[in-house]
Amino acid sequence: MSQTTLNLIAITIFSLVMASLLGPLLHLSPVVPAVAAFSLLSIATLDAFSLQGRLGTLVVDTIAQFSEEHRSRIVRHEAGHFLAAHLLEIPVTGYTLNAWEALRQGQAGQGGVSFGAAELEAQITTGKLSTQLIDRYCTVWMSGIAAEQIEYGNAEGGTDDRQKIRLLWMQLQRSMGEADLKQRWALLQAKTLLQDQTVAYKALVTAMEQRQPVEVCQQAIEASLKSVELPGR
Repeated sequence: MSQTTLNLIAITIFSLVMASLLGPLLHLSPVVPAVAAFSLLSIATLDAFSLQGRLGTLVVDTIAQFSEEHRSRIVRHEAGHFLAAHLLEIPVTGYTLNAWEALRQGQAGQGGVSFGAAELEAQITTGKLSTQLIDRYCTVWMSGIAAEQIEYGNAEGGTDDRQKIRLLWMQLQRSMGEADLKQRWALLQAKTLLQDQTVAYKALVTAMEQRQPVEVCQQAIEASLKSVELPGR
């Protein structure tokens, strides 16, 4: 069962308890919260087994979207992924900033930046995965966390990003201890990359907040890069 579905069940239980406590004061029939709780738990069960947790994700994400800081964190987190991928020449194919946008684009979860992974998948299939390619993808995966830490001092998102590295290490049949070391290394690389390109990052955040297409976001990055002296570029 997904974490978001568990969150939905927790919200349901909390609502039931509050309704039971406040019901007598509001002259609310005990049947009402009982029926509501049964309905919500039934929906949560359907979501877990038939919808792969998508409904729970939508509900929890919709509630979270009322927070301005949450929305700001999402944009900056995803801008970190986007910018790192662009600079490391990993193709960005799309992005979404909430669960509803992801659903409309046929994606699962709360959305995010979509990358072209043909080169990575081809090398995994052949069993000849280059260290350089691993480093590039790991840096991109950790760049969302890096962006949040730079902006806010901590990161609330990134669990799925860390998991991607661990899953890759499982495929490579390497130790999880080594995967943790790679996460820390990639996080430092991502922070350096983003801090070196602050102007481009801010321009990208603005473009993504306006829901500009991928091509326009890329143009914003390139225009910012050209406006600053970048040795060796």
